[in-house]
Amino acid sequence: MASAAEQLAANMDLGAFQKATELHKRLLFTLLAMVVYRIGAFIPIPGIDPVAFAAMFDRQANGIFGMFNMFSGGAVRNMAIFALNVMPYISASIIVQLLGTVYPPWEKLRKEGGEAGRKQLNQYTRYLTVVLAMFQASGIAIGLQNSHGVVFDPGPLFMLKTVVILTSGTMFLMWLGEQITSRGVGNGVSLIIFAGIVARLPTALYQLFASTHNGSLAGTTLLFFLALAVGVVIFIVFMERAQRRLLVQYPKRQVGNRMFGGDTSFLPLKINVSGVIPPIFASSLLLLPTTVMGFMDRSKLPGWAQGLQVQMQHGQPLFMLLYGLLIVFFSFFYTSVVFNPDDTAENLRKYGGFMPGIRPGKRTAEYIDYVLTRLTVIGAMYITAVCLLPEALMANGTISSYYFGGTSILIVVSVTMDTVAQIQSHLLAHQYEGLIKKSKLRGGRR
Repeated sequence: MASAAEQLAANMDLGAFQKATELHKRLLFTLLAMVVYRIGAFIPIPGIDPVAFAAMFDRQANGIFGMFNMFSGGAVRNMAIFALNVMPYISASIIVQLLGTVYPPWEKLRKEGGEAGRKQLNQYTRYLTVVLAMFQASGIAIGLQNSHGVVFDPGPLFMLKTVVILTSGTMFLMWLGEQITSRGVGNGVSLIIFAGIVARLPTALYQLFASTHNGSLAGTTLLFFLALAVGVVIFIVFMERAQRRLLVQYPKRQVGNRMFGGDTSFLPLKINVSGVIPPIFASSLLLLPTTVMGFMDRSKLPGWAQGLQVQMQHGQPLFMLLYGLLIVFFSFFYTSVVFNPDDTAENLRKYGGFMPGIRPGKRTAEYIDYVLTRLTVIGAMYITAVCLLPEALMANGTISSYYFGGTSILIVVSVTMDTVAQIQSHLLAHQYEGLIKKSKLRGGRR
């Protein structure tokens, strides 16, 4: 039998959307924030020759900077004020969350601090974001100065100006993402990355069809690639919606002369609890050490650094190995952060719920952890396969655009599904409010 929420969702129509004025404001705010972000992606840093920099970027477009440019929505190729995007913030989040599991004071804040502890850790993340953004911006400034003809007037003033502008751009995007999360619809940081990818998709599609027209890409290869992309999208939707349902029963209890309870429900466990976080985190960590190295003069680097720079290009065995291992690691790590089997088991016990054949409390927590671990193995394999398949195609030259890679498709599909789910939840909340008001009015008339 469908729940009340499911019945409401089934009965939602355009009229319900038109009456949800609060949702309209949230959607408008999100749209305006995305417009501001896209404008910033076209405002270049002063003191740079755009033609010389574009030529230098095109020589490295198939490397790590191509992926960085994808996440930033083309801001890297424009060397815009938002060129660093939110990657320093993501890297800082990784470090803080990792330390929150091994550093006792931060672990105590995470587990026992409640809302105040969460705010304190968020503040540490902001401070660390500034440090990482300044580090990456300094590397970019040094690399730009070392590139012949790119900077009009190199020197300490250009260095200071570049570091301040790029760091400020990252901090503004971090603030904008937080505002979208609280006042808009969806996860702000994910939507910023999503907007950057989607904004460049039409150009990438045009280049793909143009390469077929000029003969550099065979028509059969294009059809194969399009069919593969559609298949990957369908596979991602299926896996993101898949879940394992654990049966939960509630015992009957007598209150006066009436019997209550005896209901059954399900504890849904998603196959991919971590969502798009693992590939984003993995990409961020791979981008961090190679940002500085990529802008340096390769002839001045030692032999091992030159070899490492080559191996860290997309489609290379070392890059694929590190990328896959980091995705698997963050799949398990982030799942352990967002889902605590002990807390879930304790909440079930508190409300009288139990799983048939399993003792409440510790044994229930162990069983949930057992099921969740095996689901995470499947989820990690699925994300790794989706993200590494395009890398293999890039290695043999089948495709050359990062915008059709597994990471970008996974982010676009997952963020779209998450945003639609949040819009539906706002519509449900609006309809519930309407039902409550009607019931109060009827009660007042009586």
